[in-house]
Amino acid sequence: MDVRMPQMDGIEATRRLLAADGSDAVAEAQRLRPDVILMDVRMPQMDGIEATRQLLAADGLESKVVMLTTFDMDEYVYDALRAGASGFLLKDVPPEQLVAGIRAVAQGDALLAPSVTRRVIEEFVRRPPPSVGTMPPEVSELTARELEVLKLVAKGMSNAEIAKELFVSETTVKTHVAHVLTKLSVRDRVQAVVLAYECGLAGVIREDDAEIRQ
Repeated sequence: MDVRMPQMDGIEATRRLLAADGSDAVAEAQRLRPDVILMDVRMPQMDGIEATRQLLAADGLESKVVMLTTFDMDEYVYDALRAGASGFLLKDVPPEQLVAGIRAVAQGDALLAPSVTRRVIEEFVRRPPPSVGTMPPEVSELTARELEVLKLVAKGMSNAEIAKELFVSETTVKTHVAHVLTKLSVRDRVQAVVLAYECGLAGVIREDDAEIRQ
């Protein structure tokens, strides 16, 4: 996976050539243990989705994965998010956006362009997973307010928008979101949204509302 990394203050690129294929990506990531991994969706031997699934299932590996994709590969988006990816970037993204995306994911934020997010919802509606509607036991640990916040996050509302909707401060919303992620044992906001859809907490939303924002 050849990624031309721009100069980045405060970010160390461990290797410009991370791996030649999915198997190498898994081995190198386990050896180098980077904070953020840029993973190509399409790679020989093992694709980026399976590599992501194997990496994030490994004990003790806390790396975040950002998938690199193109508009014509949107059918892979939902599977990649279910595998644990923290977001997507287009391969031709400007260098400054690449850097901003890496920083965002490293800080625990989700990273999904609105166009990509719409495809996630479309794919979910087209072929919901077998587990849809099954409520994980962890959901019962959420307070009524935390459950309300989760549903609003799944609608694509930002922290500021949720604060306005619930008549609370943005700091309070951030605290609720953090509690939701901890109680549900999910890595980030994206995984919380995927869980909300799969267990039936989030209804089908309109395409023009399908945007996950911070």
